[in-house]
Amino acid sequence: MSTHNIAMLLEIFADTVCPWCFIGKRRLMRALANRPQSDLVIRWRAFQLNPGMPMAGIDRAQYMTAKFGSLERAQRVFDSVARVGRNEGIDFQFDRIKRTPNTLRSHRLLQAAARIGREAALLDRLYNAYFLEGIDIGDPDRLVSLAEEMGLPGDMAHAAVEGIPEIDLALAEDFQSRRLGITGVPYLIFNGHFGLSGAQEPEVLYSMFDLAREDDKGKLAS
Repeated sequence: MSTHNIAMLLEIFADTVCPWCFIGKRRLMRALANRPQSDLVIRWRAFQLNPGMPMAGIDRAQYMTAKFGSLERAQRVFDSVARVGRNEGIDFQFDRIKRTPNTLRSHRLLQAAARIGREAALLDRLYNAYFLEGIDIGDPDRLVSLAEEMGLPGDMAHAAVEGIPEIDLALAEDFQSRRLGITGVPYLIFNGHFGLSGAQEPEVLYSMFDLAREDDKGKLAS
């Protein structure tokens, strides 16, 4: 039996304000474009980099100073991220971001989008909105508007943002990541037990796809 006939599940823990998650998603899409995995099922899982963030978010400069010690140090870090992003076709506009949001509402919305097959498209829209346009993706009205752009019905988007019922699932996935010992994202889990941390290049992803398939092939043969 060919390993290419074996369905593969890829779970990706990510946050909507994580630039490395944006980069990692681009690299994954590049890997899949170059080596398609026709039976691959991708599930995006909620992870909050700042679970204690106030629901209204905080001023971006205040957040950067608290996290990095100074705006100058933060600038050096994000200049480095921007250089990597440009190699993936992402023109990060960090200076447009005025507020660091709580991301729980955006994760609720992604859970709703997953029910109609629009999760990946909405995630791209959220990344572009936040990192390129400086949109506050913690603001409920902006989130609903972005969701409607991507084909989600308004009533579904409103319900999700208000936490009916996606809040429990989003929080459960975030708690699951802590139980698994995940402290940084993106974090990829292949077929439930092969973990990979970071925004890896396609060559690394190819190796993980092969490893997961060989493992499944061995299980079928045993």
